[in-house]
Amino acid sequence: MADWSDGYVTDIGYTHGYYPELNPLRTRMALLNAGWAAPEWTTSGAACELGFGQGMSINLHAAASATTWYGTDVNPAQAAFAQGLARASGADQAGNRLWDASFAEFSERSDLPEFDFIGLHGIWSWISDENRTVIVDFVRRKLRPGGVLYISYNTQPGWAAMAPMRDLLTEHAQVMGVPGKGLVERVDGALAFADALMAANPQYAKANPQVEERLKRMKDMSSNYLAHEYFNRDWQPMAFSRMAQWLAPAKLGYACSAHYSDHLLGLNFTAAQLTLLQAQSDPMFRETIRDFLVNQQFRRDYWVKGLRKLAPTELMEAQRAVQVMLVTSPEQVVLTVRTQVGEASMSPAIYGPVLAALSDMQSHSIGALWDRLQERGQTGAINFAQLYEAVLLLSSKGDVVAVQHADIAKAASPRTQRLNRHLAQLARHRADLPGLASPVTGGCIGMSRFEQLFALCLLERSTPAGLAAPDPAALAQTVWTALQAQGQRLVRDGKPIHAELDNLAELHKQAEAFIAKRLSGLRRLGVLD
Repeated sequence: MADWSDGYVTDIGYTHGYYPELNPLRTRMALLNAGWAAPEWTTSGAACELGFGQGMSINLHAAASATTWYGTDVNPAQAAFAQGLARASGADQAGNRLWDASFAEFSERSDLPEFDFIGLHGIWSWISDENRTVIVDFVRRKLRPGGVLYISYNTQPGWAAMAPMRDLLTEHAQVMGVPGKGLVERVDGALAFADALMAANPQYAKANPQVEERLKRMKDMSSNYLAHEYFNRDWQPMAFSRMAQWLAPAKLGYACSAHYSDHLLGLNFTAAQLTLLQAQSDPMFRETIRDFLVNQQFRRDYWVKGLRKLAPTELMEAQRAVQVMLVTSPEQVVLTVRTQVGEASMSPAIYGPVLAALSDMQSHSIGALWDRLQERGQTGAINFAQLYEAVLLLSSKGDVVAVQHADIAKAASPRTQRLNRHLAQLARHRADLPGLASPVTGGCIGMSRFEQLFALCLLERSTPAGLAAPDPAALAQTVWTALQAQGQRLVRDGKPIHAELDNLAELHKQAEAFIAKRLSGLRRLGVLD
């Protein structure tokens, strides 16, 4: 492994994932739900992502918002891919800057501004204490007062049982791996050895039965993900209290979870658990107890440099101003939600009126929704706090999204159109891209590979029927021609479809679903014009 890697896996690229918590616009709803002052994000600002991987999140956010993004990733191959995305969208011409520097090198740059938002997804768990010290000092110096830090990391107690197995896998890859073999072969060899070990029925497996199930799940994960998650030299799940100690020198205060569903305490804990949790007067200790109650494995948190609690009237005013949009047709919204304690039903008495108020699938402030409910006489079974919680829960399920000011969306649209065309073209060759950019949400809209390819047909105006009424047969034929040129076939029920007519039939079916269920929503979100 090259010296510049500092123990981090660099010979296998990271996945091309998108992480919505890195979208600054999402911070507002979460912070206000917790009662804290939150950035407006209505004007241009500066944001930074440390360890951006393939650069999907940072480029989608740079293209789709008014925020200027800076970032670094030590892997030059990943930085090159990310810089290519920035050139495709034109974000590089708008001041967005991406480097392949180490955290120490990046933190010493003299041309970096103060940031309103700094984000790190997962990287904290995979780096040395020396690099953690560099990052904390960087945040202390470069996050402006009132700024938000997003940080996600592996945590205890969820990793307690698996940590010894992770150490064993890493040791096997380092000690027993065949010289000259790449990391993928060493990862496969380590997993095979773990199977042999579990077959020997060790006492460790008896005491930790969940480990065997996790090893089974790992077999379905990509080698790229496994290499970065399990096989870095430095790897440390960290308790919440320890994270708080690390971040204290940067003057940060814990604000709330970045994962919306975590805010809904009544859905995530039994009555006895909730009583115990609420009995803890210290909010930091309460988070530690929470992690034990849910056996937390991965935390996604917002921290703020200078937390400020809002007065009740000030808080309601700020909550009323939050802009949201329904993106799932009301009749398709499933009124159940999976929680830590099982599946819960969402009350039709509350969610029926809320969905009706959002049913035009246009942007509305939460205040306007509340006024609409009052006008319709539908506030008897719901108060404002319940409305806000309902919007938060619908957002956690992906049925509702936070949206930015129309002027920002309009200005971002040319960049997102260029980036979307580039990403959709890449989808002709790969199936691991997360989706396309929306200038309305300032982030990514998840789409399958074939949905991206159908979108490419429309972005390039390559369907004979034109944009207004795309022909599913034309979409299917265009996508099939691209797949056929690469010798690719569709897969159904885990088996490849060989006959051309069967491939076309399956693509036609998917194109019809795309037109009927996705197209209008993608246009409203600005993904397609």
